[in-house]
Amino acid sequence: MGDSSGSVSIDVERIFFGGKEHRVRTRHGPLSVSVYGDEDKPALITYPDVALNHMSCFQGLFFCPEAASLLLHNFCVYHITPQGHELGAAPISSDVPVPSVDDLADQVADVLDFFSLGAVMCLGVTAGAYVLTLFATKYRERVLGLMLVSPLCKAPSWSEWLYNKVLLNLLYYYGTRGLVKESLLQRYFSMEVRGNRQDPESDIVQACRSLLEERQGANVWRFLQAINRRHDLTESLMKLQCRTLIFVGENSQFHADAVHMTTKLDQRYCALVEVQACGSLVTEEQPHAMLIPMEYFLMGYGLYRPPQQDTSPRSTLNPFCISPELLSPESMGVKLKPIKTRISLNV
Repeated sequence: MGDSSGSVSIDVERIFFGGKEHRVRTRHGPLSVSVYGDEDKPALITYPDVALNHMSCFQGLFFCPEAASLLLHNFCVYHITPQGHELGAAPISSDVPVPSVDDLADQVADVLDFFSLGAVMCLGVTAGAYVLTLFATKYRERVLGLMLVSPLCKAPSWSEWLYNKVLLNLLYYYGTRGLVKESLLQRYFSMEVRGNRQDPESDIVQACRSLLEERQGANVWRFLQAINRRHDLTESLMKLQCRTLIFVGENSQFHADAVHMTTKLDQRYCALVEVQACGSLVTEEQPHAMLIPMEYFLMGYGLYRPPQQDTSPRSTLNPFCISPELLSPESMGVKLKPIKTRISLNV
């Protein structure tokens, strides 16, 4: 199976708040989990998209000072890295069975058990959003809220399934090089930041391109294979009671999935934010657009962004201790119809 041969770029990987990495044994293989913050605080679980880890998927969000203040003040963050996606990972043996999406969701439960966590907040991107949503449908009592970015919720269409099959074959033989890398960048980012003949590629795309060179093709192949075999969650969504905040870039390949998901969730507890001129990876391309909706969303749990010199104790993470009107989408400061988060500066 083909692997990437680019040099390892570790400078970006080191710039991330000095968290502690744990190796967690699950019933479906070991996982790397990076923990940031005070473990006495409520838990925020993150899960990245295909071929990404927490550095390449969530760094932009956590490097946004206001977002970092909001999240790290209120949560201890547990970044789950898909198996074999951590820095310096070796290829996973072909003898190891490819996990199903249900196996991936069960791994999340095993991580919670390892750290003795109860109910948690979840933040996932695309494939990672699917895994955390599936986890929420299987372990409803363990999820207090979902923040999903360009999520998947349906089984792949024939066109997506076929496209992924071609990508899987390229990954198998060539790793994350050439066409595979370009296809993944198109999956993540809008054309505006990917550049063209007139405009250079943005820094975030260049950084992601460099990080993709480190990924073992065999390991990315396993994750994409599992996601390409996913099943439809539509009926299960109707049973979810946790509040859900969905972000999607207007240029995301998965825009229709995000809108579909919003229509199937309980409208009292769900809101959709469409980010203008953005691809799927809102956490990296336009993380600032996530701040205000997240802030209002978390207010529903009694969680706030601290003032500059605030040293108040943490709030309890219990949505049942708040007034019912705070559970409405309007109280979150967002609406169920798409919200434009970029305005034209031309006059």
